Amino acid sequence: MARVTSPTATGGDAARVLACGIMEIADAALLVAAGLAAGTVNAVAGGGSLITFPAMIAVGLPPVPANVSNSVAVFPGYVASVAGSRQDLPRGRALATLAPTTVLGTVAGAALLLATPARAFELVVPFLVLGATAVLAFQDPLRRLVGHPRDLSPRRRTVSVQAMVGVGAVYGGYFGAALGVMLVAGLALVLDATLARVSAIKNLLSAVVGLTTLVVFALFGPVNWAAVALVAPATLIGGYAGARLVRRLPSVVLKTVIVVFGTVIGLYLLWRAVR
Repeated sequence: MARVTSPTATGGDAARVLACGIMEIADAALLVAAGLAAGTVNAVAGGGSLITFPAMIAVGLPPVPANVSNSVAVFPGYVASVAGSRQDLPRGRALATLAPTTVLGTVAGAALLLATPARAFELVVPFLVLGATAVLAFQDPLRRLVGHPRDLSPRRRTVSVQAMVGVGAVYGGYFGAALGVMLVAGLALVLDATLARVSAIKNLLSAVVGLTTLVVFALFGPVNWAAVALVAPATLIGGYAGARLVRRLPSVVLKTVIVVFGTVIGLYLLWRAVR
């Protein structure tokens, strides 16, 4: 794949170079492998974008086009995760009430990405991820402190869930890496459900976030469709495989995996922000 050597290249410039250049086998293999890994990781714990985003940077995309293209490319993996975990989704219309909050929050986050400097948010993101991971790790003591979901009034429970989803959606529209960790941590605190069910809900909400960012960035963002064409199908395969794996993991193992992965992601983002 022809590389973009200029750090100031625009998304359009990068797209023309990548689309018109001769595909290098190593670059193509890197993007496909990253897509497979990211789809699996997103289904299990979230954070797969930290695999595909650096891969897009490595093949020559500038940071903003890489972030935008990455957000579009991982969407099929979210859809596959929903298909793989559909048996754990709750029945009824409760999930439908979360869709407007998810869409509005994602649009707000995407607008922030396209309209504001990213530096300030980059410094905050690591602490959000580490904080979300800590919430999941200390879920039981926190529940004793703020109250178990089953003890909350229906109104308070509804407001809590909507607030958690809204915050997660804004984050997902802006950056997206570790979105799954943040959603699992928040939802596990306010929902009286097994971790497998929370993970399934996380997959569905992530898919809504992914679809919304796809539409916004396809219309207004510097998407590199050549890179998307390589990564997206791979995330589809990885996402389905990862969702099937989650259904076989005991809750304690799944929780440990998410906490460890979230901690690693948060520390990596912190290192990248301050270096």
